[in-house]
Amino acid sequence: MATTQKAAAPAKKSGFGGIKDAWIILVLCACAGYGVWYFVMGDPDNFIGGDRTGHPANLLGTVYKGGFVVGLILTLLFTVVCLGIERFFAIKSASGKMNLAKFTAQAKALVKEQKFAEADALCDKMQGSVANVVKASIKMYQTVEGDSTLKKAAKIAKIQQAHEEATQLEMPTLQMNLPMVATIVSLGTLTALFGTVLGMIGSFQALSAGGGADSMALSAGISEALVNTASGILTSWVATVVYNFFSNKIDKLTFALDEIGYTIAATYDSNHNEA
Repeated sequence: MATTQKAAAPAKKSGFGGIKDAWIILVLCACAGYGVWYFVMGDPDNFIGGDRTGHPANLLGTVYKGGFVVGLILTLLFTVVCLGIERFFAIKSASGKMNLAKFTAQAKALVKEQKFAEADALCDKMQGSVANVVKASIKMYQTVEGDSTLKKAAKIAKIQQAHEEATQLEMPTLQMNLPMVATIVSLGTLTALFGTVLGMIGSFQALSAGGGADSMALSAGISEALVNTASGILTSWVATVVYNFFSNKIDKLTFALDEIGYTIAATYDSNHNEA
């Protein structure tokens, strides 16, 4: 039993595996977001007369008028960008050093020809999640092949089980931090709505006061509402693109894993006639 477990163990992971404590990224992005909002957008040079409470002199000053919600939206936007970069390097490392389609074709061909030493060497050259799963499946293939106590169906089941277990060990690395990106897809829109409502409240308060003296307050409220709407939609748009892009990458890796796993099990089935 001990020998079987050792043979089924996946190869050790190498390369960049991602950042597990994503909350650290969120905190740093919050500091950056509010820093940009207050110190960059809120720079006195961006306002007529150098007064933050006055009229903005350029686009940065106009965005600053969106209020503290702009800092929150910038936090979400910066977080998505950072997590996108983090996922890019993590999934690139997990994808291995060779072209995935080329590796899949070569690995399937070597397994069908039962050239397991060459297939193992190919996995060492490839590295990454797909290679780790293939190595684990091949090791179990070789282990059960020399076990005369098991029936053919049980051996195939063990090969499939080793493949599934190795896949489950690799999947968390691939999917890590994507749930946070998916959450920001919704949070961006909801935060924009929150900022829009705050801006409209300010506008209606200016209207209720009456008189031309409150036209500046009315203008500021509308500006706050529109700025938050635009920036929130932009954040959700970026988050949606990032999430779908990397989900598609993971789907391709998962398909490659399933394809090779089926090939290894089918190869044992076709090459062995025992009951």
